[in-house]
Amino acid sequence: MEELAEEAGITVRTLRFYRERKLIHPPRREGRIAWYDETHLARLRTISALLERGHTLNGIAELAEAFDHGRNVGELLGLGAPTEETPVRLTPEALADVFGAQATPENLAAALDLGYLGTDGGEIVHISRRLLDVSAALVREGIPLADVLHAGRRVREHTEALAELFTRLVLTQDRTEEDLRRLRPLAKSVVEAELSLALDRGLPRRS
Repeated sequence: MEELAEEAGITVRTLRFYRERKLIHPPRREGRIAWYDETHLARLRTISALLERGHTLNGIAELAEAFDHGRNVGELLGLGAPTEETPVRLTPEALADVFGAQATPENLAAALDLGYLGTDGGEIVHISRRLLDVSAALVREGIPLADVLHAGRRVREHTEALAELFTRLVLTQDRTEEDLRRLRPLAKSVVEAELSLALDRGLPRRS
């Protein structure tokens, strides 16, 4: 415990307090010896960084609990599933830097539930670099992150229905899943074109 506290730049008393608040996992024990590892040190450094950014211990505790109970990246992506999206590995403080004060426990829980975020050991993984960049851009434009996540859930519902429609269309007449993968860009082109046209049709009504 003394060695861990020294590495993290905190006092043993503070470390005990964090343990009591369940901000860090219990150590691995061998008899009377308690062993801490790099995951404990990473969590302590994250706590310090979030405190410096103005987060409260209560908020950090809720964030930690959400991460500890979040789905792992394998569950999000599906083992061996083909994807064109690039996952992004983040620390909690890096995520706080992206979304600022809107990186709240409530928004984090919503992102975990939606499947945007997962965990991989002690790291946070965003399922898609493109989705992360778009979400951050919308927040910078003044749109609340909670609204972005709510919209993301609606988009997910519609896109899953579109994917099912395209799958049923292709997987007929003895076509295979290889055909589905080969024709996948066509489905994306149709959706992008229709969305572009729908946005064009919607603009006059909003002006």
